[in-house]
Amino acid sequence: MMLDPLNAVREDLKDNGIIPDVIPVGPPFHPKALLVVSFPTSQEALLGNTLTKTDTADEPTILFTPVLDVTGEPTYTLVMTDPDAPSRENPKFREWRHWVVTGVKAPPTSAVETDDLAAQLTKPAVTPYYPPTPPPGTGKHRYVILLYQEPNADFSIPADAPERKNEPANRKNWNSAEFANRYGLKLVGVNYFVVVGE
Repeated sequence: MMLDPLNAVREDLKDNGIIPDVIPVGPPFHPKALLVVSFPTSQEALLGNTLTKTDTADEPTILFTPVLDVTGEPTYTLVMTDPDAPSRENPKFREWRHWVVTGVKAPPTSAVETDDLAAQLTKPAVTPYYPPTPPPGTGKHRYVILLYQEPNADFSIPADAPERKNEPANRKNWNSAEFANRYGLKLVGVNYFVVVGE
């Protein structure tokens, strides 16, 4: 029996430790959208494929299928985080916050017919994109991209929030699940890729 694509995503997240290292075990996560992360180098995140620092040096384009069970035109928050900082064996800086963007809009419905599913980033990043730079000798790092539905169209991150402190020292020991709970964000899509610290 074949899993549908959304259930296959959930099973992969469990098999590769994204659940529970980034996404809590309970309540169970049920993906509502397929999330595609495409870099300017034409490389894509494919649920754990290995990319290089060069592949991922520049901010990616985010594409996603229309979110299931949604009414109206919700906005989304996008997050990229590394749970393997400084290494998977010693994740004392888990999670390292790489990117946070609010006010992301789904592609227009007509985009499904034109095959352009690119999300529209309507606001400057709260946390500007910081490319993967795993330290030498730290092995595989999982870079997890999370798509959350925002509680309302006026959603924003306060000026004094930790997510706006973007020096490298302020990005470590962040927690995406706590962030989502604090702001009433609902996880709807996930993807990830690996970069090796060699």
